[in-house]
Amino acid sequence: MTTAFYTHSDCQRHEMGDWHPETPLRLQAIEDQLISSRIDQFIERRDAPLADVADIERVHTANAVALIRDHAEALAVSKEAHYPLDADTSINAHSWKAALRAAGAAVAATDAVIAGELENAFCSVRPPGHHATPTTPMGFCLFNNVAIAARHAIDIHGLERVAIVDFDVHHGNGTEEAFRHDPRVMMVSFFQHPFYPFSGTDSTEPHILNEPLPAYTAGDVVRRLVTEKWLPALHAHRPQMIFISAGFDAHREDDMGQMALVEADYAWITKQIMDVARQHAHGRIVSCLEGGYNLSALGRSVVAHLKVLADID
Repeated sequence: MTTAFYTHSDCQRHEMGDWHPETPLRLQAIEDQLISSRIDQFIERRDAPLADVADIERVHTANAVALIRDHAEALAVSKEAHYPLDADTSINAHSWKAALRAAGAAVAATDAVIAGELENAFCSVRPPGHHATPTTPMGFCLFNNVAIAARHAIDIHGLERVAIVDFDVHHGNGTEEAFRHDPRVMMVSFFQHPFYPFSGTDSTEPHILNEPLPAYTAGDVVRRLVTEKWLPALHAHRPQMIFISAGFDAHREDDMGQMALVEADYAWITKQIMDVARQHAHGRIVSCLEGGYNLSALGRSVVAHLKVLADID
């Protein structure tokens, strides 16, 4: 069985200004670390296809889709650099195609893993997704790639139970909103609190397990909560597939947050998720890049994550 690495050059053409931390250089930093770590030879590279609009509209409203498409097309005509969606999220003329590639990678990886072509996959794509709600892009996110993939697994492939694991430093408010009333989708997450987007602390649904953590929380605390809370919940749910919102901005070197994880913590978390997947889901995992803004820490953390997914010593 194989671990695939989905990406596409279109994802680097989306940008929100030289000042913005969600930069195309993030994907290049990952590529550089793949080469320097010499693990590139152990993973199968695949181009991210364009998602069908129908795939996206299983999660997002037609108006949310049109907002991105129409403004990107208008920018291509006007030659203006950016259109602001909110104070920290904007698009350029290439953002529509980049967003289709990001969602398309998640959907294609889901198809390939369910078909048995791959054991698991990592989608090195941008824009990220877990803040995008069904109606509103926000928080650097346009479409919710993981939510789109999870909905595809349920609606198209007929899976009855899936899980989404989110270890970004920010709460995945868009993912929670997408599945708040759907107990087929268990969501487990930890995130810094209080912190953007200032949500996730009032969930009462039993299939949503959020763990807000204070600033400066280190890996020992995270490992304990994964062991004591995440794993029992995931085993009880018995997911037939697991999706990961893989944000690496809880790393101690990342100034976007104030948590204190290191590469070994991400590797450990990935191993625990893989153990659950092997017990209940035939090992099926699709992981999608979310945050991670210190370029060196991001690249090293993705490599640590991939080494476990691909069972590389």
